[in-house]
Amino acid sequence: MTRRHEAEIPAGSVTSKSLFVMPDADAPVPAVLILPQWSGRSPAEDSFAEKLAQLGYAGIACDLYGDGRRGTSQAENQALMQVLLDDRAELRRRLLDLMEAVGASPDIDSDRLGVAGFCFGGLCALDLARAGADIRCAASFHGLFSPPEGLDKPKIKATIAVYHGWDDPMVPPSDVTSLAKELSDRQADWYLMGFGHAVHAFTRPDAGDDTSAGIAYDAHADRRSWRDFTDLLEDRLQ
Repeated sequence: MTRRHEAEIPAGSVTSKSLFVMPDADAPVPAVLILPQWSGRSPAEDSFAEKLAQLGYAGIACDLYGDGRRGTSQAENQALMQVLLDDRAELRRRLLDLMEAVGASPDIDSDRLGVAGFCFGGLCALDLARAGADIRCAASFHGLFSPPEGLDKPKIKATIAVYHGWDDPMVPPSDVTSLAKELSDRQADWYLMGFGHAVHAFTRPDAGDDTSAGIAYDAHADRRSWRDFTDLLEDRLQ
């Protein structure tokens, strides 16, 4: 059994409407913040939160745009995302505020927090780790890698897992090597799983199977990344 409730959380300059999916437990549980793709929080993130709750973790599907705002077209998605890509300091504030609010919940063990993000949310997961947040692990699924500019670089505390479709046209190999150098230079504990022939959005069944478009579901990459991610959670949050 799981329990659900939606919470309004002040996050940077907006009010986030985020979903908490809680396992049935008698003591505070570890939690994973789930950071959404470019369209905003959707049923996909809510479903991922449910899967985590069934494993004994609190899953928090986070709204990063505020007031539950979601894009309904590629143009709207791009516009919503671009605001935060252009202001990574504001993005950092929203992420840290969400993390602190989650950790303050009496049903959650604030010493055992993790984060997972998809596409744009993958970049957000990396940015939360880059901010030196008190999280134990951060996972990026088919995420973007570009680092923020002009922000401080505190010690990275999280173990970072990067799940990458090797043929993702949005993230060329040069971005992969740049991320590897960045994380190594900052003495982070990190690893990367690259899935041959997989492209962007490989965890999303609704992405279809036409890899020529650069966006497609890949059952193998989805299964392998999920299995490794649950191993990571067991290692870092249990």
